[in-house]
Amino acid sequence: MENKPKIRFMDRNTPPHIFTLIVLAGMSAMVMNMFLPSLPHMSEYFGVSNAVMALSVPLFLIVSATLQIFIGPISDRFGRRPVILVGIAVFLAATIGCLFSNSIGTFLFFRMVQAAIAVCMVLSRAVIRDSFDQEQSASMLAYVTMGMAVVPMISPAIGGILDEFFGWHAIFWAFLIMGAALFVLIWRDLGETAKPSGLTLSQQFREYPELLKSKRFWGYCLASAFSSGAFFAYLGGGPFVGSDVFGMSPKWVGIFFGAPAVGYFVGNWYTGRNAKRLGVNKLILWGAIAVTAGTVLMLVLFLVGLGSAVTFFGLMTFVGLGNGMVIPNATAGMLSVRPHLAGTASGLGGAIMIGGGAGLASLAVFLLKPETGAYPLIIIMMITSISAVLAILSVYRREARLAKD
Repeated sequence: MENKPKIRFMDRNTPPHIFTLIVLAGMSAMVMNMFLPSLPHMSEYFGVSNAVMALSVPLFLIVSATLQIFIGPISDRFGRRPVILVGIAVFLAATIGCLFSNSIGTFLFFRMVQAAIAVCMVLSRAVIRDSFDQEQSASMLAYVTMGMAVVPMISPAIGGILDEFFGWHAIFWAFLIMGAALFVLIWRDLGETAKPSGLTLSQQFREYPELLKSKRFWGYCLASAFSSGAFFAYLGGGPFVGSDVFGMSPKWVGIFFGAPAVGYFVGNWYTGRNAKRLGVNKLILWGAIAVTAGTVLMLVLFLVGLGSAVTFFGLMTFVGLGNGMVIPNATAGMLSVRPHLAGTASGLGGAIMIGGGAGLASLAVFLLKPETGAYPLIIIMMITSISAVLAILSVYRREARLAKD
């Protein structure tokens, strides 16, 4: 680390600036949730039910998960920079398609193509892991995601305001402008960070079994997937709870919807300060417990008649807090199991996490009805958070066995 050249902003011959990494990672989160407060108005525009319009969330996540299986190996073979630039270009084209869609089928198609922006999230992590060891990666990932956490904190509110004053199209015009700016930023500031793998693309894909056979990889991967699963279920069901259960306008759904990002910011800050001292496993465990505590308390309050928009969205800060501790540490753990396969591990881990999230978002959309209230979503989040605790405990058990051998 001491031998690395000095970082100069907008000079791709030096390592990327932390601002570039934050914006790169944040773009994916923004595209995922900025338009959510507009779903009721978009369903009116296209003349479909809220449930059909809500499919734009799980469909986006499914395509994102599928792409991540390929993004990692392709970037290990051809480099991070060209894959990121191509992904952003495809996203820009798809955004134009969304803007000029005149039917729900056309919109959903281009919305799925927009998932090409997943390259930004996957490869921002790989770029960091290219340069740092496990503990340093956890710390760096935490600081990047701490800055990135501002995006989901404010983007739903911005989306709600844009929708209220200019209509939902304004959100996708904003995507187009910001995507073009990101392309220029990456072109100027991000050089290539991956070392040549020396493998063909087919050989790169054949490296997957090496990861899939690792019990530590699965422990970290499932801890991240289950913990973030609570948030993805919230992405699918939260807009319904805000608008249909609590009768909130798009503007207020957007403002309240960013509550988990407040906790996420704090969780990432704590990880950045303490990853080297405490180690990734302990922070993952504490984070998974925080998510579980928030969802259990939420269920209890609803059962005793204290369920409200304030208690629902307020306790989502615990989900954000826990994910802010789990995700950067579990990601660092996944990428460190086989460091020479960092891009592949990032893609595979992301695919499992996002794919599981798509399933949970779809399940939340399917189960939530006006007569059920918020209960199906709360129970889904609670079950997944408990599963995250069990997953990281399996890593503890695995390392204890290895220590005895």
